[in-house]
Amino acid sequence: MSKKTVNERSILESAYSLFLKKGYRHTTMDDIALSLAMSKKTLYKYYPGKLELLSASFEILKTKMTAKVEAILENKYIPFPLKLKSTLTVIATHLAPINPELFEDLREYAPEVWEELRVYINESAYIRFQKLIKQGVDQGLVNPRINISLMVMLYAAAVQSLLDPKFIGQFPEDITGQINLSPSEIYDQAISIIYNGILTEEARNEFVNA
Repeated sequence: MSKKTVNERSILESAYSLFLKKGYRHTTMDDIALSLAMSKKTLYKYYPGKLELLSASFEILKTKMTAKVEAILENKYIPFPLKLKSTLTVIATHLAPINPELFEDLREYAPEVWEELRVYINESAYIRFQKLIKQGVDQGLVNPRINISLMVMLYAAAVQSLLDPKFIGQFPEDITGQINLSPSEIYDQAISIIYNGILTEEARNEFVNA
């Protein structure tokens, strides 16, 4: 690995860490250079500006997520329930650290990066989860009467909404203030509700037979 590649990776890791901690708007090129013990002049030799750093950081995030999810889906030795859980865990692990403030910054100050990320999440959710749910149907582990496209769209809608500060902001404080969960716990519970329901086993049996 060349020195240039190593330096670029270090710059992106440091920049992304600061974006997560301080948000995009409040992170400066001075902050990034200082965190790397590098002059701003040297930093600009690698990246022309903060926006390019942000975009490159999210490209790495998307590449990592895609590679890990694809590896899970293509593994013939992992049973379907574990594939589903593992895929959701990968997505939550990569997306949960991105706090609402950073997403709000993206919407306002880096709309192109925000749109690319939103489209990636939606398309990734749709294509890969459709493939995974079809596997479950073929194995007799997913109810074949349930519309696959609807299941995937519900998942994509849940993820998109949880990433959207404006969606969260429309609810009163009495509701948002009661969510004493970490971002990863929010993802985990939201997806569990979609795929496992809210009813206990006893109530589920009564509901089915009602």
